[in-house]
Amino acid sequence: MGFPDVATFLYRLGRLAFGRRWYVALMWVAVLAAVGLGAMKAPAAADEGFSMPGIESQKAYDLLGERFPGTTAEGATARVVFVAPDGQKVTASDNRAAVEKAVAELGDGTQVADVADPFRAKAVSKDGSTAYATVTFKVKSADVTDASRTALQNAVDQAREAGLTVEAGGSAMDSGGGPGGVAEIVGISVAAVVLLVTFGSLVAAGLPLLTAILGVGVSLFTIMTLAEPLGLSTTTSTLAMMLGLAVGIDYALFVVSRYREERARGHDPEEAAGLAVGTAGSAVVFAGLTVVIALAGLAVVGIPMLTKMGLAAAGAVVVAVLIALTMVPALLGFWPGAVLSGAARGKGRGRRLPFARTRNTGKSGSDNGGTRWARLVLRRPVPVLLLGVLGLGALAIPMTGLQLGMSGDEAKSTSTTERRAYDDLADGFGPGFNGPLTIVVDAKGTADAKSAVSAISEKVAGTKGIVSVSPAHFNKAQDTAVFTATPSTSPTDEKTKTLVKTIRAERPAIETTADASFEVTGTTALNIDIAGKVQAALVPYLITVVGLAVVLLLVVFRSLLVPLKAAVGFLLSVLAALGAVVLVFQQGHAASLFGVEQTGPIMSLMPIFLVGIVFGLAMDYEVFLVSRMREAYVHGESAEQAVVSGFRHSARVVVAAALIMVAVFAGFIGESDSMIKMIGFGLACAVLFDAFVVRMAIVPAVLALVGDKAWWLPKWLDRILPRVDVEGEALTRHPAEPVPLAAAEDEPAEARV
Repeated sequence: MGFPDVATFLYRLGRLAFGRRWYVALMWVAVLAAVGLGAMKAPAAADEGFSMPGIESQKAYDLLGERFPGTTAEGATARVVFVAPDGQKVTASDNRAAVEKAVAELGDGTQVADVADPFRAKAVSKDGSTAYATVTFKVKSADVTDASRTALQNAVDQAREAGLTVEAGGSAMDSGGGPGGVAEIVGISVAAVVLLVTFGSLVAAGLPLLTAILGVGVSLFTIMTLAEPLGLSTTTSTLAMMLGLAVGIDYALFVVSRYREERARGHDPEEAAGLAVGTAGSAVVFAGLTVVIALAGLAVVGIPMLTKMGLAAAGAVVVAVLIALTMVPALLGFWPGAVLSGAARGKGRGRRLPFARTRNTGKSGSDNGGTRWARLVLRRPVPVLLLGVLGLGALAIPMTGLQLGMSGDEAKSTSTTERRAYDDLADGFGPGFNGPLTIVVDAKGTADAKSAVSAISEKVAGTKGIVSVSPAHFNKAQDTAVFTATPSTSPTDEKTKTLVKTIRAERPAIETTADASFEVTGTTALNIDIAGKVQAALVPYLITVVGLAVVLLLVVFRSLLVPLKAAVGFLLSVLAALGAVVLVFQQGHAASLFGVEQTGPIMSLMPIFLVGIVFGLAMDYEVFLVSRMREAYVHGESAEQAVVSGFRHSARVVVAAALIMVAVFAGFIGESDSMIKMIGFGLACAVLFDAFVVRMAIVPAVLALVGDKAWWLPKWLDRILPRVDVEGEALTRHPAEPVPLAAAEDEPAEARV
């Protein structure tokens, strides 16, 4: 059972794209123009907020939406914080006048629905040093205009001129927008240098960049076009761009590299393009498939936002694969000799028979860095293996203390007004003020709803760790009430997490006494619930992904040991990357180096998303490196020499691909969004560890130790498994189809030499 025609189909596709290059190029330009036009006309994505079915906080929000119609759909808010000069109070006549003037100006905006006066709303701290005014807008945060934000800032500036310290935070201050572009420029610049060094040709270096940018453009415009109907956020676009750019460059790099190799063997340009797509393209398809499966598999976690992020990124990977299989050979058709090095262009171009393949003896060809490194590892496999495993294991240790959560304004730079507003509120009203718990009481069917709500409020207020509760607010039907409870600790403090658990643990007794039920929600409780659900899903998802890796690699390599080794290596690189994230973002080691202003819990969605992406990327390197080893082994080389041959042909390209990946991901560390910053750092570390420690050191060391046993597969399992021709063996068994006359006539003069 197998798919013997995959390599042949891709070979024909490569030749077709080469011969019909104008049609292929115009098709992709038309696609880019179409989705670009759609993106220009498409409305912005609706701000649907964050939701996670199946957790208590979400159930409480749903109940609020049902019993308090319109509450959960209210507009954006801004909280303007006023702090009096040292030794003064905001209630002093001059300061109060300045605050009231600012409140009046805040209410003048056309998008402003209401402004709560701090003196009437009792929003003044006990010591009188701090007050805040809540500005409610008629529109959601995504629809707040720059003019409205400017008007708010002008009111803030005038209050500052009166001598007050004034800062503003809240959802209305989030200007949104797309990716900043700096990260992409950094990644592309480094990629250009790496490609130039790798290929020694400006055209060869520029071609993968050009096709990757084309793919990212198609993906990004498509996401923007579908943003409104599918509710895709800015984070979704950024992550799709991050991954699409990285794999787009890498996949094109592998095809171009194989094309150059086939040209060096004496094939004419069109034949070389077909062989490159049939061999390296087969590996690209498989590698892309693993990434897509891992990203699409995020849907099983049950988090809508994570599902959208995964599917959008998977779509970007699909586009990158399609471009590598079609646009890359088409561009090679325009400049068939330009991608070759100067030395290669100067050699004779004797035309070989179709599919004439040189057999690797393991002795031909000059040594390169990959060959020398492979021989070094083969001479000292045990020290290399121990050093790699122990090093990654040591980096993974901090992962045992992983704390998940969702950071807010406290994670932003102190240079932002949102962060300063957060700190001022914490100083004036206590650290728990920025993360109050919302208690929703369902008194439907209760004889005395007010007494029941009062009893629950008293019990919650008496819980250790609660400093105050607000008066209860009833709905029109008088059967549901909501009040807030302010903790004594900050939203990201572990004590706050314990407090939420305590209230919920004491709930059965409280509900029995009050004869009414209640649930705990609010941003803080929601973040705690999300962290709990993600942490619970992380291990099952990891097991699923690793199991999938084993099955896929069994099919590709026809080996028991290679998939197991790949899975263990994947686990090592993922755990080490998560450990590095904990070291920097949670424990604060070298945090300033990466622009981390505030340490705290790791973003809840980050680890599980990192696992999905790294799985695909790890399998990329495994396929591109080990498939060349297997190709050499099945052609008669010894197990040890096959490792050397694999490194001779693939190590340089894999190193270049990994450096490009690291550069692209590391560029996103400079983003202001804390989740993007964490994911960029985590992915950069994971690729670094996986490519250079696992695939380039641990893999050859293990293969050296086990020898021929690495390629053993039980006969019964060999019969069951489908056959996927990743190495393009079918191309050596079937003759090439004749080149159509029209294609031959279109062939460049150089190709006919």
